[in-house]
Amino acid sequence: MPAPVHVGMSTRAVSHARRRLFGEPEQTAVDASRAALAVLTVAFAGLYATGTEPTLRTQMLVYLVGMVALNLPHGGYEHFSNLRRRGLPFGARYVALYLSFVVGFVGLFVVAPLPALALAFGTAVAKGGHGDLHVMDALVGTDHLVSRPQRALAALVRGGAVMIVPAVAWTETFYGFTGYMLTVFDGRLVGPAASSPETVTTVLGAAYGLGVLLHLGGGLAAGGGVTESWLLDAFETLLLVAFFVFVPVVIAIGLYFPLWYSLRQSARSMVVEEARPSRTEGVSVVMAWGVLVVGALVTALVATSLWVIAPNPLAGASLLPGAVAFYTIFVCIIALPHVVVGEWLDFGRGIWYVP
Repeated sequence: MPAPVHVGMSTRAVSHARRRLFGEPEQTAVDASRAALAVLTVAFAGLYATGTEPTLRTQMLVYLVGMVALNLPHGGYEHFSNLRRRGLPFGARYVALYLSFVVGFVGLFVVAPLPALALAFGTAVAKGGHGDLHVMDALVGTDHLVSRPQRALAALVRGGAVMIVPAVAWTETFYGFTGYMLTVFDGRLVGPAASSPETVTTVLGAAYGLGVLLHLGGGLAAGGGVTESWLLDAFETLLLVAFFVFVPVVIAIGLYFPLWYSLRQSARSMVVEEARPSRTEGVSVVMAWGVLVVGALVTALVATSLWVIAPNPLAGASLLPGAVAFYTIFVCIIALPHVVVGEWLDFGRGIWYVP
């Protein structure tokens, strides 16, 4: 009988070996995510070099297409993939807990919009960073991350690129849409974030830069020098930073989730399915279809309820910026239980499962 795999570096090494064994379509998806962000980064850097910048209207349209049409369905698939072999009692508890978090988060936005939005931004960091860490486990390699603090810092750096970097690089636009989002629930910025946003973003940027250096430097030292996994990590980390520096924040966030997060999580799912050959165990086609339809209807019900409850669903703005603000709040509300219930409280598997 083979020796049990120790949870930690050994598990990650096994996952990396699995990628090498049958990773062609999976690796293609990961390569596509890198290529998409690299092309967009170079393209927008070139635009700025010529003094050209897309209009805010164009940016908002790209955001809505990316987040609504391309990314939203993937969130439902993550839950379906996680639950389809778990049985009805577990699934019912999962859904009930998920909806409880949704109701609680909506209530927090009603009574305390600013803390709720801060929690929402933190959730985006956790989703981007923690989710990406598991993709690294399955497909990129994490042999250079040998301790829990290193892994936590890696997740913070990866996820921090999604919120901290655009806040520094696109301060005016970032704070402008933050204001819209708060207005949906009659909230407003207070304290240093309102009186001196540049100072706040400068401090955040300095702290984030230090985090990047510690993450890459620590990985280099722990891995015993330059390794393949460290090189790939360094490349992807710096690519994420460059992407959010050069691509306007509204477009960057709108395209990051479908072109990076969802594409890479789909690749991770392929690896997991290869390790579980009975792909439809316990689930008929009709049942699978029904679950997805019910999930879509529940998602629409959450959006409709939010529209009714919010004092200013369009944030007192015109249709396009109001729609961006409302939809972003909606995504934030369903993202919190997505991470907390779908992964952190699911000790048996979780939406980012890597065997």
